[in-house]
Amino acid sequence: MNVRLRSAQLAGIAAASVLLSVLSAPVAAAHGHTAAGGFNFVIGWAGEPALVGQPNAVQLFVYDQDEKPITDIPADAISVVASTAGQDSSSLSLAPAFDVAEGVGTPGAYSADIIPTAPGDYTFHFTGTIQGKAIDVSMASGAETFNGVVAPADLEFPVKQPTLTEVGTRLDRIDGRIEALQSSAPAPGAVSDAQVAAAAVSAAADRAFLTGAVLGGAGLVLAVITLALVLRARRPGAGSA
Repeated sequence: MNVRLRSAQLAGIAAASVLLSVLSAPVAAAHGHTAAGGFNFVIGWAGEPALVGQPNAVQLFVYDQDEKPITDIPADAISVVASTAGQDSSSLSLAPAFDVAEGVGTPGAYSADIIPTAPGDYTFHFTGTIQGKAIDVSMASGAETFNGVVAPADLEFPVKQPTLTEVGTRLDRIDGRIEALQSSAPAPGAVSDAQVAAAAVSAAADRAFLTGAVLGGAGLVLAVITLALVLRARRPGAGSA
């Protein structure tokens, strides 16, 4: 009887261990682990998956050699520079992402807010001091560390919103049309083309709520210029020498 009970207990422990390993796998895959200066670091994004144009944060967990969280690092003692495609961010200060007294957050977690605007792999370079010891740690995203940044299009439903790059391209086109309309009298069909462009911008603004104000403003400017040109074209004597 005792043997059977012992076997059942061992089986339960084994099953629980397997379940725990399965549940913890995504967390391990989303963060990289390294050590330096007598400290252990866990590095990654605060929000996973990291999406282009979405607020996120660089996340750093700090532990001592006994895997106890380090909770006495003051704000601004550590900074991080994020890099991608040959470009570096400004130096971002890390602040505690927990409050031991209030029981909020995970002790030993520090973060710096950032909004990634391009997909791809990123590198985080941390510098500063911990308990009087200088640290200099870098980690790049990858299969064994943390995930890179991805475009949100594959996750959007039911309507896919334009990316920031697409928005910039549309704004450039609008600027070109505005300059063309301002520098010349409306040619046949120019007013109609401008109206079509303004309507397209308004539709795009409806789809992109994050950039709607920008696109909507551009469409409004284009519409005002179009109206002014129409009124000028209809004014008696307009276009005559």
